[in-house]
Amino acid sequence: MEYVIHGERETEEFGLSLAEKLEAGDVIALIGDLGTGKTTLTKSIAKGLGIGEMITSPTFTIVSEYFSGKLPLFHFDVYRLSGEDEAFEAGLEEYFDRGGVCIIEWADIIEGLLPENTKYIFLDYGKAEGERVYRCSF
Repeated sequence: MEYVIHGERETEEFGLSLAEKLEAGDVIALIGDLGTGKTTLTKSIAKGLGIGEMITSPTFTIVSEYFSGKLPLFHFDVYRLSGEDEAFEAGLEEYFDRGGVCIIEWADIIEGLLPENTKYIFLDYGKAEGERVYRCSF
């Protein structure tokens, strides 16, 4: 499925709608260039899950954990990792079985570690200012 998103309001609507359908164990892989809105989309999904904490990109911690919503959220930013081996050594794949939702920014870096049922969202710049195109595998 492909969605053309016009601005942050539509990003929020998309994230809220997606959050309603998520279940424990879901893994969402976000793949896109810098500035395509991976963290903004994650914030919208977190809001839809009822998470009240401030969501920021966990670039230096690699993963942030949030437990205040209807499901735990594990938010990854693997940009700084050298690849799958480093992610495996850090035990990141253990989060996939912790009964929450995992959202992984820059997921292509660790694609070989992702579960078979991972939901992929490829984020691209659109034609107009502030427009984004989401290509979803689900």
